[in-house]
Amino acid sequence: MSSPIVTRRGAQKSKIQTRAMVKSAVTASKPSAALLEAKRKAKLLKMQEQSQQDQVVKDIFQNAVTAKTMLLKPTGIVYDESMALHRCLWDDNHPERPERFTRVLERCKELQLIEQCQRIPSRRATKEEVLLLHSAEHYALLQQTSGVHDEPAMEDFSSRFDSVYIHPSTFELSLLATGSTIDLIENIIRGNVQNGMAIIRPPGHHAMKAEFNGYCFFNNVAIATQYALDILKLSKIMIVDWDIHHGQGTQRFFYNDPRVLYFSIHRFEHGKFWPNLKESDFDAIGYGNGLGYNFNVPLNKTKMGNGDYLAIFQQLVIPVAVEYQPELIIISAGYDAALGCPEGEMEVTPAFYPHLLNSLMKLTQSRIAVVLEGGYCLDSLSEGAALTLRTLLGGTCPTLVEKLEPPCDVLQDTILNCIYAHRQYWRCLQIQPMYTMEELNNVNPQPKLHKVSRLFIGGEPLPERFPTRGTAPITIPEVVAQNEKRLKYLKSATKLLAPKVRVCYVYDEQMLQHSNTFEEGHPEQPERIKRIYEMHTDYKLTERMQQLPIRIATTDEICLAHTRAHVNFIRRISDKDELQGMGEKYNSVYFHPKTFDCATLAAGSVLQVVDKVLKGEARSGVCIVRPPGHHAEPDVPHGFCIFNNVAIAAQYAIRDHGLKRVLIVDWDVHHGNGTQHIFETQSNVLYISIHRYDNGTFFPKSKDADYDVVGKGAGVGFNVNIPWNKKGMGDLEYVMAFQQLVMPIAYEFDPELVLVSAGFDAAIGDPLGGCKVTPEAYGLFTHWLSALAGGRIVLCLEGGYNVHSISYAMTMCTKSLLGDPIPPIQVNGNIARGLSAAYMSCVETIQNCLNIQQRYWKSLVFNKRLPQSAGENNNEDFLSATMKNLDITTVESKGVIGCENVADTAVALEPSGSKPKP
Repeated sequence: MSSPIVTRRGAQKSKIQTRAMVKSAVTASKPSAALLEAKRKAKLLKMQEQSQQDQVVKDIFQNAVTAKTMLLKPTGIVYDESMALHRCLWDDNHPERPERFTRVLERCKELQLIEQCQRIPSRRATKEEVLLLHSAEHYALLQQTSGVHDEPAMEDFSSRFDSVYIHPSTFELSLLATGSTIDLIENIIRGNVQNGMAIIRPPGHHAMKAEFNGYCFFNNVAIATQYALDILKLSKIMIVDWDIHHGQGTQRFFYNDPRVLYFSIHRFEHGKFWPNLKESDFDAIGYGNGLGYNFNVPLNKTKMGNGDYLAIFQQLVIPVAVEYQPELIIISAGYDAALGCPEGEMEVTPAFYPHLLNSLMKLTQSRIAVVLEGGYCLDSLSEGAALTLRTLLGGTCPTLVEKLEPPCDVLQDTILNCIYAHRQYWRCLQIQPMYTMEELNNVNPQPKLHKVSRLFIGGEPLPERFPTRGTAPITIPEVVAQNEKRLKYLKSATKLLAPKVRVCYVYDEQMLQHSNTFEEGHPEQPERIKRIYEMHTDYKLTERMQQLPIRIATTDEICLAHTRAHVNFIRRISDKDELQGMGEKYNSVYFHPKTFDCATLAAGSVLQVVDKVLKGEARSGVCIVRPPGHHAEPDVPHGFCIFNNVAIAAQYAIRDHGLKRVLIVDWDVHHGNGTQHIFETQSNVLYISIHRYDNGTFFPKSKDADYDVVGKGAGVGFNVNIPWNKKGMGDLEYVMAFQQLVMPIAYEFDPELVLVSAGFDAAIGDPLGGCKVTPEAYGLFTHWLSALAGGRIVLCLEGGYNVHSISYAMTMCTKSLLGDPIPPIQVNGNIARGLSAAYMSCVETIQNCLNIQQRYWKSLVFNKRLPQSAGENNNEDFLSATMKNLDITTVESKGVIGCENVADTAVALEPSGSKPKP
């Protein structure tokens, strides 16, 4: 059998010569700085116009109207039992063995997940489909091995490739894996299924255009992505590769294509870890039109765990995904970063993969495909993959058994390096302030100046022949036993909650009785909850939810948050003749003869939902109630509020259900002064409020709403205010607040119940709020919060005074809880056209909050200053100018791969250049 592989080293030598010639040519005719800047701006504008095309919206609620018909579809699954045939004939202990496939299927069947999915028939890819990316010679070379049973010859043939073995079935099964992946994605895009998982092997993400590599032959994800671009006509696809090895094959295929946003999170250790490539480092950010669309997150030490991966998603993956707004997300799902895997040596627990996946699931109208790659500890692989499928099916994110550790120092450096390399291309990466070279040289000490450092060590020189036996990593029996024990404990302690009722709710027309009879057209009107309920009915949501009977809160229950004198005063109010005059004594309050009845009914109905959720009889709850509550102080009514419904519910959950940690997220545009004051000395209730402040001039006009008010006594650090000082905050600003502050702090707090003071007066069209949050964004925030507390989340209506806005917004929240897709949020505009005053004010607020809150929350460690960019090739210019100040120990310091004035532009085309995969 003839083989073109003998040209491999020749190609590598030619490559070295080519790079030298290119470098010489570039040095001889280096373009001017002005020309480089003009080209950079032109490329940036083109990139942003391609990736941030403004939607034409006929009506501000058009997307929410469209969402009426967006219902949850089945989850697809594709696999074929014959994939277990692929195995190494000459090494029974080879890591890439059939049990990787069979154990995953067994665990999925044990959890009864397969039967809940819609089966997609497996099929072989056609030659034309494979040739979308691979060369004809590459295809023919693997085809020649089909059915060949000459074991010595096959072992000799395999030795010519890095970490590959060939089985007589390899060609056919590689086609099957690729074809199955294509069909899964096509079924998702055609709308036959909502999302899905391809449980396949051989894996694919290391396979390159004309080279087998790292157990991979055809690049399943890359081919399916190209198919979606060419045949299905998608224009924006995001690939998230969380396999512990860098998917260099996938990266190379799309390195200059802005239609594909590629994220890879991989072990690197400065190039010591396979595949030992410089292009796996953070500064490989794309090339040409693809500049800014390639993200590498290199992990430079082992034993990184849940907290590290969570930080990567919160700081990089989720914000960029939201801004990019892909039409499809594909996960290259390797589980070799999971606890116990001898190749990855990381400590991501199997139950944490649902949290990573969940954070992305609402970003593409829930169109997401998970494709199996690596994973070599059978216990963690099977559990992680099965829980991933469970998440696609709508299962709750499991409550984490072990305490979430903060991101380690090494990971902090990596994330800040990534932000530095990409920040000029993405609005969401502008949080960190900058520092100049002068400051770097003169300021001492420098506790918050992040120094960008690059170190490349690399691996051993390429061997003439790659090893084919004994390639499994060496394991220490004591470590293996310890990991097995820990995995067994985690599996038994992880509660996979599945209440039959997904969402319960309360609503009753009796709460319409409270109204302002003295002022026609008062914003807090009965129509608010009536219209919300009618829209829930119109969208056919109420028939999918369980309605709970209402009840009146007792005096004892109300006194959990209020003084008895306050309760008695409101009770007696109905007997007074001068209701108007009495209301005028308070700030923005009116009274009605039925005020006490409605207020106690609202509070009691919220407690009904809390009971249902905490007893495990419903996963989540929605409270369509009024009057609202978050302004009500312990002893006085305030701001349309009589009794503080959410505060009462939180205290009730602690007293009657024994909870130790309750999270309250208040996204009403007004600061919940009452809620803050009720809990400001408590550490068992974390209160987070996002609100307009306008430097103290926005209602309720109290300095208690500012970012530096953090609680008192035992409650210090458990009060988080995120105050906006300008109007006009929209979806992107709220997303940044959630991912920079709300979600990191919430995960670290680890609540047992999430209560949302769900005011919708920051919604677009509200007459009081002046903000631009879309209804679909509220659905997204609800989804993110539902990952906490095992999915136990209760939304309680607060403010919102455009009945259209609040109806659409709360409806989107409910649809989100029911598992339905939601439309993409609005992040119109781009960085090339400048940053708005509202956005800049948002960044300032987040920086202020981080400066204060990082004293109390260990997860908030990324508020450091980054080097100031200096032109297109900013890394190279900055590093060469400050070499003495930066930790540069690599032999060959180079600029960002892909910049036109860097000689090493063609690095993505050379052979793998790696040592054998361990």
